[in-house]
Amino acid sequence: MSRKFTPKVVTANDLRAGDVIYLTAAGAWSRAHAEAELLEDEAIAELRLLLALGQGDRVVGPYLAEARPGPNGPEPVHFREAFRTRGPSNYAHGKQEVTHV
Repeated sequence: MSRKFTPKVVTANDLRAGDVIYLTAAGAWSRAHAEAELLEDEAIAELRLLLALGQGDRVVGPYLAEARPGPNGPEPVHFREAFRTRGPSNYAHGKQEVTHV
């Protein structure tokens, strides 16, 4: 018996800047998890991942990450993904500098 598909977002790292980025419904990349397209259909999720995999000149390591609907857009489900939304942890720069996390 196969498992039920859970909602996902497409995430990757920006090839030039290294930042974590998310694929939006418009097909653009955003650094904000809440702007990611929440994919609730497995076939569409696989197609969106293929789109990301074809952008090797822009992104590195795209994959589907579990997410859930939230009041301001998709929210991460797992600790690893929540951690990635905050940016590098070695010192305050990038997302941490802006949000003071």
